[in-house]
Amino acid sequence: MARDHYLVPAGAAEAAIEVKGSRFLGWVRRVDSEDEARAYVAEARRRFWDARHHCSAFVIGADGALQRSNDDGEPSGTAGAPMLEVLVRREVRDVVAVVTRWFGGTLLGAGGLVRAYSETTAAALDAAGVVRRELRTRVEVTVSHGEVGKVENELRARGVAILGVDYGAGDVVLTAAAHPGAVAPIAELVAAITHGSGGVAAGGTLWVP
Repeated sequence: MARDHYLVPAGAAEAAIEVKGSRFLGWVRRVDSEDEARAYVAEARRRFWDARHHCSAFVIGADGALQRSNDDGEPSGTAGAPMLEVLVRREVRDVVAVVTRWFGGTLLGAGGLVRAYSETTAAALDAAGVVRRELRTRVEVTVSHGEVGKVENELRARGVAILGVDYGAGDVVLTAAAHPGAVAPIAELVAAITHGSGGVAAGGTLWVP
């Protein structure tokens, strides 16, 4: 099913919990590819070389089609899978979570491990926060130098995201991201402000916060 919005981490964050002497340090950050997610896991291994486990989970894509998890030596299904379940249940995409564990000498059992890895992932995700990304239509608005300020202000006031402004020798081109249904109203607005001299061209889609 096609999606027109999804959630991503608002930033990178960490959270730590301790259970019966074992310390769990969770990290969450946004990534755009599987390679980037795996590089982050490798970074955690290098940084915390003295830890016994670096379990991970990631979800990539607006539809969450790419999902992976790794128990990294913990009993099967007690670490990576519950971490992944937290990400899926929260409906967060383009995200990687790594939980590093320093063993404290006391076995936690399968249930204890599932709870610890789930809680650490959830705490790190809470610390990071989330933002919504929406699928928008790319729009280019061409106006004169004297009209660009008013046009830009009116577009922003209507919730249109301005991605860039290109000041040419003649006209100015505003690149914007608009809701699909807003393209026609934008054209009407620009025509009214510029008395018909402005141009509006829509083409392609992109994801924006």
